[in-house]
Amino acid sequence: MPCLLAAIGVATSLAAAPALLLAADKAEQRALSAITEPGLMGTIRILASDEYEGRSPGTEGETKTIAYLEREFRKLGLKPGNPNGSYLQAVPLRSQTATPRFSYTVAGKTVDLKFPDDFVAHSTGPATDVNIKDSELVFVGYGVQAPEYGWDDYKGLDVKGKTIVMLINDPAVPDPKDPSQLDPSLFKGKEMTYYGRWTYKYEIAAKLGAAAAIIVHETKPAAYPYGVVRSGGIGEQFSLEGDSRDNPEVPGWIHEDRARELVAAAGYDFDALKKAALSKDFKPVSLKGVANFEIRSQRRMLDSHNVAALLPGSDPKLKNEFIIYSAHWDHLGIDEKLPGSRTQQIYHGALDNASGTAALLELAKAFKALPKPPKRSILFLATTAEERGLLGAKYYAHHPLYPIDKTLANINIDGVNAWGRTAQIENVTSGHSTLDDLLERRATQQGRRMVPNSRPELGNFYRADQLEFARVGVPVLYTKARSNYLGKPESYAREVVDRYTEHDYHKVTDDVRGDWDFSGGIQDIRLLFQVGLDVANGVARPVWKPASEFSKLRD
Repeated sequence: MPCLLAAIGVATSLAAAPALLLAADKAEQRALSAITEPGLMGTIRILASDEYEGRSPGTEGETKTIAYLEREFRKLGLKPGNPNGSYLQAVPLRSQTATPRFSYTVAGKTVDLKFPDDFVAHSTGPATDVNIKDSELVFVGYGVQAPEYGWDDYKGLDVKGKTIVMLINDPAVPDPKDPSQLDPSLFKGKEMTYYGRWTYKYEIAAKLGAAAAIIVHETKPAAYPYGVVRSGGIGEQFSLEGDSRDNPEVPGWIHEDRARELVAAAGYDFDALKKAALSKDFKPVSLKGVANFEIRSQRRMLDSHNVAALLPGSDPKLKNEFIIYSAHWDHLGIDEKLPGSRTQQIYHGALDNASGTAALLELAKAFKALPKPPKRSILFLATTAEERGLLGAKYYAHHPLYPIDKTLANINIDGVNAWGRTAQIENVTSGHSTLDDLLERRATQQGRRMVPNSRPELGNFYRADQLEFARVGVPVLYTKARSNYLGKPESYAREVVDRYTEHDYHKVTDDVRGDWDFSGGIQDIRLLFQVGLDVANGVARPVWKPASEFSKLRD
């Protein structure tokens, strides 16, 4: 009889399984339906409006933004994300508003450069006045020390007190088998590595004791025009309080045309030096002159804020494990020196990143629409000061509200597809963790394909908040939808993305547009909801793949 009863029990459970799955599917579909285009657009219109003044940290724009986000999280019934009972995490920042002067003397001739049209620079130290005089100018190629590639641009040169000039990105070394391609054995070929990021270049300059580090901006390898550098280099600059070790005393950028003139004054050809820098045998080149910097700064200390809301997990054994959805709320504020009306002086940041912040709220709505919370807890984290160097995410990663070793994944959203539906989703973080597998499965259910990053040369992995989570060992997911648009020619994707980058990215024109089509963006947000839901309810924790540069950090 017990065997018969057991058999009946098994049969009953098997018969009930499809019904249970169907109920789960219906619950998931109801949750997905909470993510809507009107909801997304409504939030974008608010955050990108003139009232929010470009959402710069430490301004009235921040005050209004974090109040709005807290209000919306409360309305959804989410709990305060900070264990102290608040929706806010204070992020201590040091602000500098600099008036810099930069001149160089080569072959007896002094040249004064114009800020911000020719260069941008500021100081990261505590002093309000910084003077660097007669600092030897040295060209250091790409400014990279990468022992795993046998690469060292410095070759033992003592750069203490010197001004080093370096190229943007990784060394673009041609493949000896096919010079039209990049060598896949060095710096991952076409894909940018962290060595190509400006943050790395400043970090190594600081480590080696350089007085100033100047990066040559080039539009093609940077994938954005000098205007982006210009807009980011004016007004307030921010750093985490007590965290000046990541920069030399003066970090800066120089316009490519001015860099060519500097190199020519020293008797060199810029293109020839750039070509020489593509060899492991490259050695630093003296530019036969000196640099002088005078920087006068107005400084203030302030607390900016990450905004955090929590959906506690439903499983007593698993609710102390967390999945973090993140999106940065900040943008570039106001430039009152620009001509025109107030509206024409505000960096509205509609796509970057009012859209991602709006997506965060849509995700919160979806999780709240579930009949029962997932087993693990979900933290919705709107970070500050991403535009100033991923500072809010970095602060959270090193001062987490919940243990990092209990944080299973970070899913970051920075910009939402505003140009229609796509047949595929690009996984910017492809190849790094088992989150790839969850994304691929869910994309297939949508009738789409998961594909690798179509533009790895842009280095998107290292340009958004997920990087700071990866650097403390948390598996991360970051996606883009910028290829294979349905019903559009193949050229359409690159046209719309490049047009946005050239004309709107980090410009006052990144404002709400009437021709946006967020149908694809909604598709993507729903996909990220499903992946996060799988992690929150799953048995296996996401893990780094052995080939990932971050795999040993979790260990």
